[in-house]
Amino acid sequence: MTNRLDGRVAVITGAGSGIGLATARRFAAEGAKVVCVDLDAVSGKAAADEVGGLFIQADVTDEDAVRAMYETTVAEFGHLDIAFNNAGISPANDDSILKTGLEAWKHVQEVNLTSVYLCCKYAIPHMQRQGKGSIINTASFVAVMGAATSQISYSASKGGVLAMSRELGVEFARQGIRVNALCPGPVNTPLLQELFAKDPERAARRLIHIPLGRFAEPEEIAAAVAFLASDDSSFMTANTFLVDGGISGAYVTPE
Repeated sequence: MTNRLDGRVAVITGAGSGIGLATARRFAAEGAKVVCVDLDAVSGKAAADEVGGLFIQADVTDEDAVRAMYETTVAEFGHLDIAFNNAGISPANDDSILKTGLEAWKHVQEVNLTSVYLCCKYAIPHMQRQGKGSIINTASFVAVMGAATSQISYSASKGGVLAMSRELGVEFARQGIRVNALCPGPVNTPLLQELFAKDPERAARRLIHIPLGRFAEPEEIAAAVAFLASDDSSFMTANTFLVDGGISGAYVTPE
C-alpha cells in the first residue's frame, strides 16, 4: 500500500458500514487522517476507533450539523483535503413510481441528494482557502441507466448527484477543487445482503446483467475512491467514474 494520502484530512459520511467503512480503512492505510461521520453512533465510533480517526455523529440532512462537522474537522486537524459524500439509503418503500408515496420520495431525496448538496456547499469554502481539494460524491450506475425493477426516488436522486457533481467540477476546477461522481455497480454490502435474504429471485435477476458475473466487494469501490482522492487522478474532474463490472457497457452478457 502506498502513502498517496499521507498528511491529508478526509471526511467520510456513512462511514459506519459498507463502502464508507471500507474507504475509511483504505484512506487510513494510505496515510490520511480520517473523520468518520455517521448517524449511527455505535458503528460510526467503531469505524473511527479502528482507523485511529475522529468520529462525528451527524444527520447529513441537517444543514447546521453538516456545517459543524466540517468546522470541527478543521478545528481539530487544521485543514480539509478530501470529502467523500457517501451516505445514502435505499428503503423498501421506494419502488415503482406507481407504488412510491410522496413521503417516501421526499425522504430518499433528502438523504441521497440534499445531503450531498449540503456537504459540498460547506466543504468547498474550506478547500477554497487552501486552493485545493478533492470531493467524491457517491452516485450509482443507475444514474446512467434505466431499470424495469425501479426504485424511482433512488434512481432520480443518484441522477441528481451525478449532474450536480459535473456542474461543481466545472465551476470550481480553476480553484484547484476537483469534484467527481463515483458510480458503483451493485456492491456486496449489508443493503444488498438484505435484498438477497428477503427476495433471492429479485437479487439473482440483477446478477445476470453483470458481465463479470458477480457483485463488487466494498474494498474494490474503496480503491476507486482512493484513486479519485489522490493525485493519481489530478487531471480528472466533473467525471462520471463507473465501477460497475461492465453493466453500463453490456447488451447481452456471457452465459
